[in-house]
Amino acid sequence: MRIKSDFLIKLGGLAIASTARCWMSTLNYRAALYDPSLDPISADFRGPAIFLLWHEYILCPFYLRGHCDISMLMSKHSDGEILTQAARHMGFGAVRGSTSRGGAQALREIIRQSDSLNLAITPDGPRGPRRKMAMGAIYLSSRLGLPLIPMGFGYQRPWRIEQAWDKTAIPRPYSQARSVVGPSIQVPANLDREALEPWRLETEAMLNFVTHQAEQWAESGAQMTEQTAVRRQPRPLPYRTRHRRAA
Repeated sequence: MRIKSDFLIKLGGLAIASTARCWMSTLNYRAALYDPSLDPISADFRGPAIFLLWHEYILCPFYLRGHCDISMLMSKHSDGEILTQAARHMGFGAVRGSTSRGGAQALREIIRQSDSLNLAITPDGPRGPRRKMAMGAIYLSSRLGLPLIPMGFGYQRPWRIEQAWDKTAIPRPYSQARSVVGPSIQVPANLDREALEPWRLETEAMLNFVTHQAEQWAESGAQMTEQTAVRRQPRPLPYRTRHRRAA
């Protein structure tokens, strides 16, 4: 059923964000990055970029990496406005549309407005098939010159919503959450659809590879080389407060 009330939409977004913050704050987070400068909170990060993750693990970056000048690509389906409100509460911008319906035009407008704004895409969403990459993100990388950064996530013995097309992963409270961030992939400029296909396959394979690594890591409880603890990016201080503290 489509919700038309602005009040209920805003209330639903707030409820989703509040639940995510409370639930995800109980987890133990570790990450391993092929290149530490690809983390958007790193002083060495150079954006803009397109971050990729499978739809089933969206809760993890949703909790960890708000307030990093990242916009999420949200569908135009009836639940899209509620998710847009939730994303804003968590510190994300939102682009309404899909990578095949309006997303490219909206992203171009964002890039014109800010050369430091990044995008997060679940390339198998919003309807699947699960862990199969659509062409949209590859097209955007080629047309806009933005690198793709594949991010894999895994939870320790997660619950799964088996009825959902993506088998959504719900982490158990106080369990382990692990992330593996692969090397960036730069698709050559202005390729046609036939030339884009090998890049789609390569990116899909890399995204599946780092996801499997993260899942195995979370289940094993082992240590990984170059692992680092991960904390949620806090909300930036208001300008006046930052100025007073700096003084």
